[in-house]
Amino acid sequence: MSEQRVEREHRVTPLELFFDLVVVFAITQVTTFLSSDPTWDGLGRGMLLLGALWWVWSAYAWLTNNLDPEEGGVRLAVLAAVAAMLVVSLATPHAFGRDGVIFGIAYLIVRALHVVLFAIAGRGDRDVLRAVLRLCVSLVAPILLVVAGFVRGSAQLALWGSALAILYLGALVGHMRGWRVSPEHFVERFGLIIIIAIGESIVAIGVGAARIRLSSGVIVAALLGITVAACLWWSYFDWLIYTEEAVLAEATGARRASLARDAYSYLHLPMVGGIVLFAFGLKTTLADVSRPLRTVPALGLCGGLALYFLAHVAMRARIRGDLGRGRPAATVALFALLPAAKVVPALAALGLVAAVCVALIVYEVVRYRESRAYIRSRRGAFTIEEASRIEPTRRRERRPRARHSHTTGGDAQAADRV
Repeated sequence: MSEQRVEREHRVTPLELFFDLVVVFAITQVTTFLSSDPTWDGLGRGMLLLGALWWVWSAYAWLTNNLDPEEGGVRLAVLAAVAAMLVVSLATPHAFGRDGVIFGIAYLIVRALHVVLFAIAGRGDRDVLRAVLRLCVSLVAPILLVVAGFVRGSAQLALWGSALAILYLGALVGHMRGWRVSPEHFVERFGLIIIIAIGESIVAIGVGAARIRLSSGVIVAALLGITVAACLWWSYFDWLIYTEEAVLAEATGARRASLARDAYSYLHLPMVGGIVLFAFGLKTTLADVSRPLRTVPALGLCGGLALYFLAHVAMRARIRGDLGRGRPAATVALFALLPAAKVVPALAALGLVAAVCVALIVYEVVRYRESRAYIRSRRGAFTIEEASRIEPTRRRERRPRARHSHTTGGDAQAADRV
């Protein structure tokens, strides 16, 4: 059996899903943190928290792409990481205050176990062991977070910023030599975290409505919220997830690893961040549907969705070298709604962003109906070149019949170039 085939059969394990349960709690804690401090300062700290949590989750996604986490001592080490990650999640709401040291120490343990497990995965592979050595350097970052727990104010923020810079910039060192990517497992793994994040927006509906009377306005807001959540799911899982897998499957070696790093470790963060921000804005909307939103919750509602789709645009640019049409337009429209969201009732603002999301899905279903159908009918069994040619080809097959009696010479040639 070829290496390519083995990689494609590598699927997500139940232990990985168990690890993700703790991540669900951690993401919920970030939304709670934002809701308790809906200010610019709270927004900045919340994004720092999400950045730290995301990178540790992403690190374990790369880890389990390289070894089976359910065998022997590896299973016990992963379970220990789950326990440490639970402590990280518990400390998240007060990571910049009384629980800062606890957060830093637990985070350091999670990262140290990751390095140990990667060393196990790299036995006999010099490239992987060199990558492990680079990971050891990144342990400076959680040490800085431990130190940050002892200080406050600008010094604390500087330490957090330095720690995240080490984590995120460190992945650029070494040109991804030594990293292995199983396309099917990788796509499935990151798709599950998107589902988890979207689930957070649904949790926000329940939490936001739990302490208020279930009026008609609240019910409408909840239905609009689930509509947006469905659009977020549709925009990712309808066809995008299959094109991502096709691109990774076509690439090899360091190029595949670089694509995975950029499209997943980096560009899935703003997707998750955008969903978390939307959940925060939705939760605030449900609290009082009749009053306009304040600036930061309005930014969460409109800007969070815009950030989500902007990440889609950036990922397409990284993978295919173009921007597309629908998602850039939706991104601009959502950003443009921000001033209105601070003036009109919160329910109306939610209705407007829902309308933009629904319009985007309808546009893509109609505009790309043939290529979309082609991708979905051949999930995991097509190339990007084939998918990009399918709709233009069929159009050219139809056009000569339509213009045979109406166009000649130069007009027909011009029509062929469209």
